Amino acid sequence: MESSFSVPLPVSLYLHYPWCIAKCPYCDFNSHERKAKDDTQTYVKQLISDVRSSAERIAGPLTSIYFGGGTPSLMQPSEVQRVLAAVADSFELPDEVTLESNPGTFERDKFRAFRDAGITRLSVGVQSFQSSKLRALGRVHDADEARRAVASACEIFDHVNVDLMYGLPGQSIDDALFDLESAVGMGVGHLSWYQLTIEPSTVFYRRPPVLPIECDALAMESAGLERLDAAGLRRYEISAFAKDGERCRHNLNYWQFGDYLGIGAGAHGKLSSAGRILRTSFARQPRRYVGGESDRYREEAVPDESLAVEFMMNALRLIDGVDEMLFETRTGVPLSRIAETLDALRNQGFMHRERLCLSARGAPLLDSVIAEFLD
Repeated sequence: MESSFSVPLPVSLYLHYPWCIAKCPYCDFNSHERKAKDDTQTYVKQLISDVRSSAERIAGPLTSIYFGGGTPSLMQPSEVQRVLAAVADSFELPDEVTLESNPGTFERDKFRAFRDAGITRLSVGVQSFQSSKLRALGRVHDADEARRAVASACEIFDHVNVDLMYGLPGQSIDDALFDLESAVGMGVGHLSWYQLTIEPSTVFYRRPPVLPIECDALAMESAGLERLDAAGLRRYEISAFAKDGERCRHNLNYWQFGDYLGIGAGAHGKLSSAGRILRTSFARQPRRYVGGESDRYREEAVPDESLAVEFMMNALRLIDGVDEMLFETRTGVPLSRIAETLDALRNQGFMHRERLCLSARGAPLLDSVIAEFLD
């Protein structure tokens, strides 16, 4: 396949803060327990330096900024403000600037300071509103701290996301619904609700907890979907639910195969330029990220034969899918190159005919459908 791009793609900026108070046993993200010896000030300086040196690589408009981790709410508001000032030197700051936070790092005055520093959307990693479930997950906060953090977030910020999980150790259907009811009752506009999965290289992988059996997990999902829909939180991606006007622009850009610049330890990016798509990455370990080694940053071109499956891995997660023409504008590849595969999947009833979108029959078979686009 040969790819080309007629217009610059929208670009999101992802900024990674790698430290947490403690590493959760289920977490496979690039996060590290923060030690006294960790030089966070030097790390923030490196973030700012990389923001400035990378700015010239962005051709399209900057549509969102996302501070992820780790636990970015461990940063000082003044540090967040300095990073955003560096971004503003090269770009107009977008309306959506998200910062991830954990209730265990909650301080009301600090939340206000983050808002004043330029954060417009707060994402709170609650996972559960029940202390027993939080202990089972190795979280550093309890249920009361979770409620206080979310209530304050909704008071201080116009846009709030809450992360919740189901299928937890010892969890019943009523427990899962209690967590959803708690978030709904506080007026949260966006929820990320997903099933706990055991990932390699985690503590839970080495010492697996006892999780609900599959039929109970499916029952939790079914009951939860019904409750969220009744509350006006519409499912627009496999694990994302939002009220009108509250969809996360940053994540939508990922799922629609837009470009994103990833900066920070272990941060990944995707940039389209000169007829090719580049995957970028920084060294995972914070000390290597700031150390100046020659291999602290890498980039490689995505093979043309991989573009279709990479696009579908993202776009088919969206409940309504995407318009067919988005495939051409985001990959630079003619739709005709995948026409035979599309026709076969549509004839089998796995995809809709009007859009690139899974049907009700195809939705439970997402991975199998995506595999059909392997060249």
